[in-house]
Amino acid sequence: MTTENVIDIVKKKQTTRQVKEPGKFKVVVCNDDVTPVDFVIAMLIKVFRFEEMQAVKLTVQVHEQGQGIAGVFPFEIAEQKAVDATNMARLNHFPLIIKVEPE
Repeated sequence: MTTENVIDIVKKKQTTRQVKEPGKFKVVVCNDDVTPVDFVIAMLIKVFRFEEMQAVKLTVQVHEQGQGIAGVFPFEIAEQKAVDATNMARLNHFPLIIKVEPE
């Protein structure tokens, strides 16, 4: 086998790779019987940058349906927002649960 043949074989085995866009993740706010509505609204405004009316609407949805989506982000951002919201709740002694789920 000559060097030219070896190079040809290697070229034939090269593969192309497709890069997939990173997945998106939902940040879900869950209802509880302890966390006040005013706190949830303030948390949505501070952590998720909601306008006040948007925050009120989502808070009502969380209360009525048991949960609501605060946003959809790449994983790292979703995780950080969930941590920030949870920390804010715990610092104020509320058991608010924030989940991160694949979209």
